[in-house]
Amino acid sequence: MSSNPNNNNNRPSKNMKSIAHRIVWMISRTKLELYFKMDFLIFVLLNVFWAYMKELEVIGSFAFKRHRDFIVENGLITDLAYRVRSMDGKVLMTVGFFDVFARIAILVGALYLLQLLGVLISLPSVSSRAHRTLSPLRDVAEKADELNRLAFSEDKYRLIEDAIEHVAPDENQYVYLHDQELLGVEQSVNHLIERLKDSYRQQARFVNDASHELRTPIAVIQGYAQMLERWGTSDEKVLDESISAISHEADHMNRLVEQLLFLARGDSGKTVLSKEPVSLGNLMQEIYEESFMIDETHPYRFRKSEEDVVVDADRMLLKQAVRILVDNAAKYTNPGDEIILGVGMTEDDRPYLMVQDMGIGMSQADVEHMFERFYRADKARTYDGTGLGLSIAKWIVDRHGGHFEVLSRTELGTRIMIVLP
Repeated sequence: MSSNPNNNNNRPSKNMKSIAHRIVWMISRTKLELYFKMDFLIFVLLNVFWAYMKELEVIGSFAFKRHRDFIVENGLITDLAYRVRSMDGKVLMTVGFFDVFARIAILVGALYLLQLLGVLISLPSVSSRAHRTLSPLRDVAEKADELNRLAFSEDKYRLIEDAIEHVAPDENQYVYLHDQELLGVEQSVNHLIERLKDSYRQQARFVNDASHELRTPIAVIQGYAQMLERWGTSDEKVLDESISAISHEADHMNRLVEQLLFLARGDSGKTVLSKEPVSLGNLMQEIYEESFMIDETHPYRFRKSEEDVVVDADRMLLKQAVRILVDNAAKYTNPGDEIILGVGMTEDDRPYLMVQDMGIGMSQADVEHMFERFYRADKARTYDGTGLGLSIAKWIVDRHGGHFEVLSRTELGTRIMIVLP
């Protein structure tokens, strides 16, 4: 029985469109899930903040050792009220809560709708990037057309099509056609599959690591919240420990979410560079002076260039990249040890910014992976951090057309240079 050759020729294109649509849907769904979690956290914090400020306004002070609950007056949900009582049962405050709750819900809901709108607006850009990523498959389709012109039999078309369709993205599978005439096609398809699998593994690892990093502080906050509920009203030590831990984890989670959003906006093409002539000497001088105010535990030294070095760059983003390197140097360097900042020109006349420390250093294996998202060397795991700072710095430097030059030795220190065009 014969089949329509036009339908066979259209199958690769349809498959590529289907894969692209799945990639776009997965990215959009991940963004919306992240936005939902962040907005829910904002919703809870706004309600808690309102209750805190209301107690300061009405009662004049805030204390954990009070009973708080919600009551419905007159049996109507619109008469929902927030009540605070002292330890002996005396009512200290009763205020209407429904209007505030509804306004905050509307505000957060509007924020989520705006984020949803942003995701919808970004769909064409994401779809375009997905199609560009899958563009090598079009080459395979063209090879199939060429094979058709060479009058290959229909069986060979089916052989190629079936082999590609049965390759799973998360399994170690490749295309084996066992046909000498199709050897070139087999090699091209397998090379493409390897690139797609590598991209798939990186994306899966990023999503898993991000979920793990967000899950940890949430679990810690929940644990200490339960401790507060059980013993916080009677044990001041538990109260102080819980408040301190919750505050620390909330700050950590806030930094992590901000960094994830920065990378997500960058990957989706929403972060646009505003380039202008930037004096690297003035930029590093500014960072050098700020470091003295921020970090009093390390002496800083600035190696100035003999002549002013000016490049076209986004000043704020470039400063953010250098600031990340300086913060890392301070984190992994013992108090009292020197940190050196520098500006100059390389031997091939390319401008650079340098940060050098006398910290714990890195092995060559760690240097090769240091810019990967969520990667942290074994020695660095004992220090506070998210594992995203260097990834953000690399994104910024890559967008400026530059690169990093890293020299590091364990127990001796690290020198990192941002080399720009």
